[in-house]
This record gives sequence, structure tokens and C-alpha cells, in this order.
Amino acid sequence: MKARVTWVDGKMFVGESGSGHAVVMDGAPESGGRNAGVRPMEMLLIGMGGCTCFDVVMILEKGRQQITDCVAAIDAERADTDPKVFTKIHVHFTVTGRKLDPAKVERAIALSAEKYCSASIMLGQTATITHDFEVIEAP
Repeated sequence: MKARVTWVDGKMFVGESGSGHAVVMDGAPESGGRNAGVRPMEMLLIGMGGCTCFDVVMILEKGRQQITDCVAAIDAERADTDPKVFTKIHVHFTVTGRKLDPAKVERAIALSAEKYCSASIMLGQTATITHDFEVIEAP
């Protein structure tokens, strides 16, 4: 896997993935940025959310669950001193589908957190990560 980050100007950078996609990152105005892109630490949380949602959807689909949506709302806290690593991360899943089995949703989230989601497992080296979920019946 490869990536490339190029400085644009000020505190703005463009990140390019090995698969050919790009994202703009920028700092907050108080740090010299122009608020023109996502913060790098936010990217870490977004990446973790994408990784774990990917797992949950795949596990539930393989389990023949009729999933129609999966949202991970993530709240995180960082250390007060440098390096300001994440110390606490909470993920609230909202999983929507038809006749979903809550036990299977809970199992899919646990499998992602404990076995499959590389991003969660890496961030879990510095942060306490917790999860909860709700199941919504699709119309």
C-alpha cells in the first residue's frame, strides 16, 4: 500500500492514495490553516470509521442479514500534551435493515473491533475504544 502527501501552501496538503483518490487536508485558522479541508487527525477517525463499517456490513451480509444502512458516529478525546494521541474513542453504530437480529449486529461489531478492523486495533494501542449500537427497522 502506498500514499503520497504533497504540501500545497500554508498548512494545506493534498493526500493521494495508491488507488488514485485524493483528499485535501488543512489546519485550523489558529494553527495557520484556512479550514479548507479535513484535519489529519480527523482523517484517522474517518479511516477507522470506514474500516469498521466495511467489516460490519460485510459480516452482516455474509450472515444473510438484510442490512440497508450502517452509520458509525465517532466521538474521541485526545491527550492534553504532545503527542496528542487519542485516549478515548466511542463508536455508536446505527444499523438499519429488515428483520435484523440484534445479536448478529452485536457480534459483527465485536468481530470488527477484536479481529478485522486494522485501524481500530492500531488506535486501540493508545486509546480505550468502546462501542454501542442501535438497530432500526427499515420501512
